[in-house]
Amino acid sequence: MNKKNHGYRVYFALMIGLLAIAIMLSLLQKNKTYYTKDQLFADIDSGLIEKIIIEPNADNKTGALEITFNNGSEIELFVIDVIDMESKLDETDAVVYIEDIPRENWFLSYVLPILVILIVGVFLFVMLTSPGANASQSSKMMNFTKSRAKMYAAGTGKITLKDVAGLTEEKDELDEIVQFLKNPGKFIKVGARIPKGVILVGPPGTGKTLLAKAIAGEADVPFFSISGSDFVEMFVGVGASRVRDLFQEAKKNAPCIVFIDEIDAVARRRGTGLGGGHDEREQTLNQMLVEMDGFGENSGIIVLAATNRVDILDPAILRPGRFDRKIAIGVPDIGGREEILNIHAKNKPLAEDVNLKDIAQTTAGFTGADLENLLNEAAIVAAKNDREYLVQDDIKKSFIKVGIGTEKKSRIISDEEKKITAYHEAGHAILFHVLPNVGPVYTVSIIPTGLGAAGYTMPLPEKDEMFVTKSHMLEEIMVSLGGRIAEDLIFGDITTGASSDIKSATKTARRMVTKYGMSKNIGVICYEDDDDEVFIGRDLAHAKNHSEEVASEIDREVKAIVEECYQKAENIIKEHMDVLHSCAKLLLEKEKISRDEFEALFE
Repeated sequence: MNKKNHGYRVYFALMIGLLAIAIMLSLLQKNKTYYTKDQLFADIDSGLIEKIIIEPNADNKTGALEITFNNGSEIELFVIDVIDMESKLDETDAVVYIEDIPRENWFLSYVLPILVILIVGVFLFVMLTSPGANASQSSKMMNFTKSRAKMYAAGTGKITLKDVAGLTEEKDELDEIVQFLKNPGKFIKVGARIPKGVILVGPPGTGKTLLAKAIAGEADVPFFSISGSDFVEMFVGVGASRVRDLFQEAKKNAPCIVFIDEIDAVARRRGTGLGGGHDEREQTLNQMLVEMDGFGENSGIIVLAATNRVDILDPAILRPGRFDRKIAIGVPDIGGREEILNIHAKNKPLAEDVNLKDIAQTTAGFTGADLENLLNEAAIVAAKNDREYLVQDDIKKSFIKVGIGTEKKSRIISDEEKKITAYHEAGHAILFHVLPNVGPVYTVSIIPTGLGAAGYTMPLPEKDEMFVTKSHMLEEIMVSLGGRIAEDLIFGDITTGASSDIKSATKTARRMVTKYGMSKNIGVICYEDDDDEVFIGRDLAHAKNHSEEVASEIDREVKAIVEECYQKAENIIKEHMDVLHSCAKLLLEKEKISRDEFEALFE
């Protein structure tokens, strides 16, 4: 039981007891009625009174009469002067008693009222000054401005750098911070200053947060973890107060690591909002800038941050002295993917036919989170089939589920729609196979998916690419248009099924012209400036960086690229009409064909 609540119960019970005593004392008094002196004299003359008891006061002149009637009833009469009544009382036949003068009860008259007042006063004082009364409310207000960072004490980190795979160079860079936290003396001797802040930049799911946890576990120091959105509230000044409180707690536990995840939520570029420069987010950012490299010294505190939108961060927070080092965490290559798969497969029993190297080769572009999700989905498939181990087919099904979506085999589709879908996907597949930079085909299916597609053609990238060539982008446009071309050639009509393909082709062509300088007529000039598109305030007053004539020229160039690719793709499909028909026929029979089955059609 809480001691505080126990004390309140004692006080309450004491008050109830005193109230009960007062009620009992009042009940002990006789319930008497009163009547006048004239009535008394009349009753004496009538002989109705049997006994009279005189209760004089201290002055022996005034007092009260207790009268007993012949019928046994009793009443009490308060009189002013008892001496005046002696002559009348002498005339009555009733028995008259004169009692002793009662002494005053000093406990009931003086002590008890004082005790009651003292007990009530003590009770109210305790209620008003105890921590449970006003602290429960005031503490809520005070805690509202406290930092919400979670602190992990030294030695509690279970994740180390050994648990992070596919980031060899990145771990080497961060290992310097670990060495400084473990042995700062050797750096100080040579005059080296360890970076005050390190920002991890990369796409979602690449392991930024995992890497920060591994550094804390490796260095064996206290670790403060907080999200950027935890600083900002609707009340002005709360975010800045939380920043101050965070760094005050970090100073008490130095050396330590402060990790701010999704820092772009609080460190966006200033002066870009509609509310001017005095909103809550900017005040929070200003306080963070001061804490990281202001007049205060934060020796022993290393700030780690993670974001996937480094382009929108305020330049002041990225300068040396705040975030001295920026480490890019990219998508892993084939070797990194195999290492990541080995880590996530440790607690999963695999069959002999499972080849993690082949899975790493077929998952180009997958992040660490994607690979973990892939094996988790495969484990779910194995459990649904009542197997205690994973087979290669489980991973293949999960690969399609993660990449395309869940297949909806129960959906009822007409034969005409199936035929159109079969030729549409066959047109994509032929171009994937023939064009050298975009293939080969992994799976072709006319089974609808959960993403709204009537079918899908999944390619199989065989290598990782650091950059994309112009020929590759042109071939991507041709592949996107392959389904629309096949529909037009076979049925003489077109459907809405190619809408997403046309959108993808147009987007690729526009980027070739405006961003990558791959147009003959436009030249090597970048007309796409999307750095500030996330800022509404700046975008409203942002002037275009090109004229209307240039915009028209861009539209003509994009149209020319798409039309040229359409013509080339159409010629390729016409050359392989026999494969188009045979592939569509096989799809109508089996609904899904593999790479080997599709490539056999060309032989």
